[in-house]
Amino acid sequence: MESTPPATLGVMDSHEQTRPTTPSSLFEGIGVALVTLFDEHGDLLAEATAEHAARLVDLGVNGVLVAGSTGEASALTDDERVELVRQVRAALPAHIPVFVGTGQPSARAAVITSMRAVDNGADALLVLSPPRSSDPRPYYEAIAAACPATPILAYHFPAVSSPGIEVDTLCSLPVAGCKDSSGDAARLLDEVQRFHGALYVGNPVLLALAGILAIQGAILAVANLDPALCHRAIKGDAEAQIAVAGLQQLTAAGFPRVIKQELHKRFGTATGARLG
Repeated sequence: MESTPPATLGVMDSHEQTRPTTPSSLFEGIGVALVTLFDEHGDLLAEATAEHAARLVDLGVNGVLVAGSTGEASALTDDERVELVRQVRAALPAHIPVFVGTGQPSARAAVITSMRAVDNGADALLVLSPPRSSDPRPYYEAIAAACPATPILAYHFPAVSSPGIEVDTLCSLPVAGCKDSSGDAARLLDEVQRFHGALYVGNPVLLALAGILAIQGAILAVANLDPALCHRAIKGDAEAQIAVAGLQQLTAAGFPRVIKQELHKRFGTATGARLG
């Protein structure tokens, strides 16, 4: 007799079973970790960034993250972040959710950044875990209390903000979901079994696995370049998975300048960057 996956895994061979329905302000499928465009002097091009976001939605992106790590958030002022949120939200159809990265080193700063994002059009928040924190629960609880009507995604990215979020801790946070950019397949399997919120991978090497596990989707830097390729990969196209992993390797080597150079080749966008 053939064995079937354990019920706690939440998957079926037919791929028909899905995780719990996401709130309407979240999404399923491929989201983009939007680049922030700057001119050659490093000045913000908010309108051009919003136009790029609209182009990507036309190409099949289902959700847009503004001011994440790909968007060089650490190099933005608070006012620039607000301007980006306003411009991107105004440029997109109402059914496309706009996420805003609002993680900060302290809970006090993250609360202020989160409230300003919500006040200026954010549909949901992506909150990077605080650095050097073994217990980020008070941090997330403070943000959730300040923005009670706005879904929050915890952001596990230990390469950027160590140590990240242990799965046990993630399960106890007041969040609607998690973006996991660790690229750790074993951790993703653990999250699927134990975490009941929406899950999004942030590393495209796990797109095919994400599709098999029927998680909500992905939020990816490489979706700036080729959303259709990302869609094919998450649906199980092996050649697309290999190709999107190659894009990841190419752009990560000289981030963020390389991805902006590739974007310029494809779409004619500005190549200025504040980081790297």
